[in-house]
Amino acid sequence: MIKKLQLPLQTMNLVVGFMVWVIISSLIPFIREDIAIAPERLAIVTAVPVVLGSILRIPLGYYANVFGARIIFLVSFVLLLFPVFYLSEASSFSDLIISGLFLGIGGAVFSVGVTSLPKYYPKEKHGFVNGIYGAGNIGTAISTFAAPLIATQIGWSATVKVYLILLLLFAALNFFLGDRHEPKVKTPIIEQIKSVYKNEKLWFFSLFYFITFGSFVAFTIYLPNFLVSNFELEKVDAGMRTAGFIALATFLRPIGGWLADKLQPLLLLMGTFFIYTIAAIVLAFSPTIGLYTIGSLAIAVSAGIGNGVIFKLVPFYFNKQAGIANGIVSMMGGLGGFFPPIMLSVIFSITGQYSIGFMLLSQVALASLVLVVWMYYQDRLLLAVEVFNSTGQGILVTDTSGNIRTVNPAFTKLTGYEERDVIGQNPSIMKSGRQSKNFYRDMWQEIERNGVWQGEIWNLRKNGEEYLQWLNISAVKDDTGEVVRYVGTFTDITSEYEKKITVPELLPN
Repeated sequence: MIKKLQLPLQTMNLVVGFMVWVIISSLIPFIREDIAIAPERLAIVTAVPVVLGSILRIPLGYYANVFGARIIFLVSFVLLLFPVFYLSEASSFSDLIISGLFLGIGGAVFSVGVTSLPKYYPKEKHGFVNGIYGAGNIGTAISTFAAPLIATQIGWSATVKVYLILLLLFAALNFFLGDRHEPKVKTPIIEQIKSVYKNEKLWFFSLFYFITFGSFVAFTIYLPNFLVSNFELEKVDAGMRTAGFIALATFLRPIGGWLADKLQPLLLLMGTFFIYTIAAIVLAFSPTIGLYTIGSLAIAVSAGIGNGVIFKLVPFYFNKQAGIANGIVSMMGGLGGFFPPIMLSVIFSITGQYSIGFMLLSQVALASLVLVVWMYYQDRLLLAVEVFNSTGQGILVTDTSGNIRTVNPAFTKLTGYEERDVIGQNPSIMKSGRQSKNFYRDMWQEIERNGVWQGEIWNLRKNGEEYLQWLNISAVKDDTGEVVRYVGTFTDITSEYEKKITVPELLPN
């Protein structure tokens, strides 16, 4: 029963964590009425919670494996009580920076669930499960929508204090309903980092999540104030529009994970970054509120599906190091939400517009699209290499001149020849001399005529021992019909041949 509760419990934990994480950006229009914040400092105030919320994802992901999600969520919610109370009493820019920094714990809990929950489900459901959990980032929408409404009634300071009750409630729920017997993994953190940091896929996924989740966070903290200052919307209206952006991205996250379970994840990412590129270009031209809405919603669609797909891929490629890999990738996503608002603020202060910033986003998305395409074809190539290396049949590949270009490990096992012994050589170095010239002439005539030949042939191992092969030679052609190489596959059938000639005939009495 407790195990079945983990997905809903941990998803709600994430909702609460993200609600706390974005308190400042949700209430910044109200806070500015009481605390003077210079325009050039505004982006820093709203982005600061993202810093600790990103960096802490690595240790929280690791310790979720060591101690279990129950302990990490419980401790995180207790620790959040202090910065939330401090924020409610804030009266200066410094107070906002200090409280905001430690509110980042709310965003850091993301890596706890994506590390813990896959332990309860088979691999083919990891995308959907992590997508459901990731939908907990709806907490940012709840805060963005509800906090301004409550603040108009009781003030922003009292609104912040309401979150203290929520944190205490969920600390208690985790104490009583968290899984005390979750499987633990206690590999030292340095060993886990060493085992993953050289893997290029880790950094590709980090870049992709930097864009998908980073843009989600960036738009969450950037939109409320931008819509008020640039389009002169009411604060509650701006909050509701931002909540719509968040809700759409959040709803599509589990769908992205589900699709990644059913389809090729890298193909889905290609579509994601294609949409990103187009949407960012639209936003770069400083459109009307209508076009700006369309562009923002396209970003939300891409962010939601992309986030779901990426956290299908991470545990798939890093099953044994899921905690640390999830932490690193999700950290980069969080940092992706820190830099864009500051960058946009700086660009606006210099140029008076945001166009350059959005054009940069479109170029990074386009570069990511190219990388995903490269990964897709690299994976297909690696699959072919794995089949080539793992098959039990000997394989040799020659060019059209008959020179050997490559062989597989089974070739070495069957013939005794190492790869370095035969590369550039003609397969005739293995001739036994048993077959006549006419045999080889007829064989190549059939290959030229039909593109394939198969049959028995005697050859020599490196040690001079004769053995009988069942050999298949195929001509490989390009799109124009020209032969570009020959592939030979063979098995050793000497033992079958010997059995046939040694079985004594049954004689009559």
